[in-house]
Amino acid sequence: MAEKRVGIITSWKDLAAGLSIFGLKPHAGTSFPDYQAGQYIALTREGCKLTAKVKEADGRIHFDPAINEDGTPKIGPVTHSYSIASAPFETKMDGELAIYITLEKLEGGRLGRLTESLFAGSRVGDSLGYVDRIVGNFTLAHRAKDSGHVVMVGTGTGLAPFIGMMKQVAYEAEHGQPSPAKYTLIHANRTAGELAYDPELRELNRRSKSLRGFAFQYIPSVSRPTPADEGDPELSQGRANNLFRAILGLPTRENEVVAELRAGGSPDLAAAEKAAAKSTAPRLASILDAGALGQDMPRDQTVVLTCGNADGMEDIKRIADKAGFRFEMEEW
Repeated sequence: MAEKRVGIITSWKDLAAGLSIFGLKPHAGTSFPDYQAGQYIALTREGCKLTAKVKEADGRIHFDPAINEDGTPKIGPVTHSYSIASAPFETKMDGELAIYITLEKLEGGRLGRLTESLFAGSRVGDSLGYVDRIVGNFTLAHRAKDSGHVVMVGTGTGLAPFIGMMKQVAYEAEHGQPSPAKYTLIHANRTAGELAYDPELRELNRRSKSLRGFAFQYIPSVSRPTPADEGDPELSQGRANNLFRAILGLPTRENEVVAELRAGGSPDLAAAEKAAAKSTAPRLASILDAGALGQDMPRDQTVVLTCGNADGMEDIKRIADKAGFRFEMEEW
């Protein structure tokens, strides 16, 4: 059984309220286990508000705050797994892991147990527990083997496994291990400031033009564009799923739902039309050609990898099925 250890937070960068990147150094005198890009590690923290499992009469299960007899919240340790954003070669060089994390928000306005505690009190120099084991099969070797084109779609912090993958592929290409596959990464968040690894990925995009064995196209997008975003020729607009749809010549999910409800005469049509009108229309960056991107994704050679929120991943699967692509998603 893997040992629980305590590391130190070495850096903490706030990108927006409730969205950060932090670095974690291992227990003194030790190193993190070797790992592959795309894998995850379990972090553990004391002093978290606990929950109690409740089973309803109809069999449904939910979790309510755990309360002491005096009415105060029960406090204790919580463990949760997170994808690693750093590439394996980086960890070998500096000994640290990078974690891209959001303040989890649950039903009823409650906050995630571990993230609430982490965002409330963690800063550089603080302790943070972890399980001394890095696992998971959401790796290029396992999910994209023998694929000629790998399309990665990340929403929010779902970018984490993909930034590690692409940095590692570029590093290996530089050191005599070229990759035969092509890679396209679509990452969307609400605002440009929340794209997290945008500068690094744009630099990887530029390097790919001259680096043999690293064919990479990065497509950043914002779902809440500002006037300042209009002048960025490399920045797309719209949610990740709808941008992927636009590349493949498909309607937005919102418009697709409207068409389905209209055909069925559903009473929910008006609400769906309102949602479609409010959504940000997908618009590809001016330097990109949707037709060329779509044509470069052969039906029998393309695999789609996705990580992020459940609704987004569900639609990415829908898109992949329509296009005839193999589909793989990160699951805990």
